[in-house]
Amino acid sequence: MRWIPLLVVLSLSFISGLYILGSIDEVKRRSVFLIRLTYLTFLGVILFTPLSFDGVAVYIMPAGIGRVNLHYIYVGLGFIENIILTIPLGFLIKKIFPNMSLILIVPLSFIMGVGFELTQYYLSHTFLINRVSDINDVIANGIGVAVGATLALVYYYVYEKKLSKKKFRISVRRYEG
Repeated sequence: MRWIPLLVVLSLSFISGLYILGSIDEVKRRSVFLIRLTYLTFLGVILFTPLSFDGVAVYIMPAGIGRVNLHYIYVGLGFIENIILTIPLGFLIKKIFPNMSLILIVPLSFIMGVGFELTQYYLSHTFLINRVSDINDVIANGIGVAVGATLALVYYYVYEKKLSKKKFRISVRRYEG
């Protein structure tokens, strides 16, 4: 029973992978989608299964209902790892919703952090995956998603600025020539 969340995550990933392979013909685009799927699968496994990653090794959590921390805030290695873990998610959200402003993404990122922890709490009590629902994780996940979205915004601004300069140079050459 403890492994049902892992089976669900892996099954959804497998089905999504088959869909990507069967429906996207362009190799580069297919590769990007498969990389995104790999990241989301890794995130799902780390967040919602008895498997845990401490930055060095993957280990299996013992059966249990976990615990809840709503008041003790500790900034350590685990906090930094959670930020790093969710930065690509923020980048991905900004890529999928390019018109969404940072003013909307920041509160959304903290709501996502709360959603992750509530899901861990529910799964811990239902499937005994023994995950800790922690205010530190909510804050770190929110910061990570917000940082990722900010980095995406900066990246696209710089990339599009370079692209527009390149297009301008090409159009000037055509006009002159």
